Amino acid sequence: MAVEKILKDDASEEKGERARMASFVGAIAITDLVKTTLGPKGMDKILQSTGRGHEVTVTNDGATILKSLHIDNPAAKVLIDISKVQDDEVGDGTTSVVVLAGELLREAEKLVAAKIHPMTIISGYRMAAECARNALLQRVVDNKENAEKFKSDLMKIAMTTLSSKILSQDKEHFAQLAVDAVMRLKGSTNLEAIQIIKKPGGSLKDSFLDEGFILDKKIGLGQPKRIENAKILVANTAMDTDKVKIYGARVRVDSMSKVAEIEGGEKEKMREKVKKILGHGINCFVNRQLIYNFPEELFADAGILAIEHADFDGIERLALVTGGEIASTFDNPESVKLGHCKLIEEIMIGEDKLIHFSGVEMGQACTIVLRGASHHVLDEAERSLHDALCVLSQTVNDTRVLLGGGWPEMVMAKEVDELARKTPGKKSHAIEAFSRALLAIPTIIADNAGLDSADLVAKLRAEHHKEGCNAGIDVISGSVGDMAELGISEAFKVKQAVLLSATEAAEMILRVDEIITCAPRKREDRM
Repeated sequence: MAVEKILKDDASEEKGERARMASFVGAIAITDLVKTTLGPKGMDKILQSTGRGHEVTVTNDGATILKSLHIDNPAAKVLIDISKVQDDEVGDGTTSVVVLAGELLREAEKLVAAKIHPMTIISGYRMAAECARNALLQRVVDNKENAEKFKSDLMKIAMTTLSSKILSQDKEHFAQLAVDAVMRLKGSTNLEAIQIIKKPGGSLKDSFLDEGFILDKKIGLGQPKRIENAKILVANTAMDTDKVKIYGARVRVDSMSKVAEIEGGEKEKMREKVKKILGHGINCFVNRQLIYNFPEELFADAGILAIEHADFDGIERLALVTGGEIASTFDNPESVKLGHCKLIEEIMIGEDKLIHFSGVEMGQACTIVLRGASHHVLDEAERSLHDALCVLSQTVNDTRVLLGGGWPEMVMAKEVDELARKTPGKKSHAIEAFSRALLAIPTIIADNAGLDSADLVAKLRAEHHKEGCNAGIDVISGSVGDMAELGISEAFKVKQAVLLSATEAAEMILRVDEIITCAPRKREDRM
């Protein structure tokens, strides 16, 4: 080879056309993968891990599917990333955002083939995205003044979000649960206060919302089963030092009686510690670590409820909800904030006993108990409910609402199309392509429902040329329907996030003209 190689032996680079080709293909493949989960008639995917136990996840949530894929293609990674961000940011629309970005790239590929420079396409996309956002802004509904109407908006949004998930059969029930839980938050987006407990058994309909806090633990032996006006000390400390641990300690002694003395000393130390803890004037002690039988005995004698091994999520949340702080030293009781609640009692769910704290300090807290046939169903139900909760808590803050069912995409596409007609130059092609990409979403919703998408989307388009029209795709009857009457709504924030993230991701992938893959590290033979 005459040309000196710059890169290492195994490093590869793709230039120009081929690089762009690779990124388009990767992104479009990802889109086609999750596209079938879109909409109320979307199908689920089974993800099976190759690790131990071959865990199986059945899911419809775009972000969950993409998170589990191991992918080599750099452009596909960008799409997975936007879907993750969408999941963290607003919770729903994870599939739509990938589909829209993929469709934008699919259109861009045709434009690049027609010799239009990527930068021209990007600036056209930018203008189109801005225009689409304004089109939505003009059509939003805001009912924050009217509490009744706003609550029904929230119900509609929850039902729309859940209708594409496993919970769609009992969506009224779950929408009600989600709305109640979010209304209790009173405008904070902190979903920590809503705890979701999954208990196999029963059917999904048996799920319920419980105010207060439920800890998945049993109450110790010989301790009060019910405490009113509880003062709770939440701690993270070792309560297992009343015996010499055989493994950990090396003590040289010359007779057995010395061991007994040491044990006696340890016991005294423990008794002191328990005394200090009792000095806080509490009647419930929750510890993250385990509590041995001797201190447990002491607590039971004092009539105190001691709960051991409450896992970390549990105690963090318990401290948050009851207004206490997690303590690990007990020398100065006045500086420790105790948690309070009106009543602690034991309840049964299915065949498990749990501890229920009601009347907690933080009025916003509540627990949703999910019941279902199997772990897979429960996991998927939890993911769906989490999506609904995220969307609702965002909507409580940003109260603007849109209709759903492909209606927002049609509105945007119409405005973007008009912009394309006004814009001179090559940009207009890109803007037109943007509107075609927006139309892909209603098309896919219709395709997934097994309807004739070309026919339906054309009808929709004709409908949308009338002023103030509410038409969208009604997948149940398989025709164009009035979204306002059907009560299909979406949060403005979700749509806006989908639109902007998808445009930015597509832009980023379009800018690529070279892919350089680093040489893999050689393994040394360590023989």
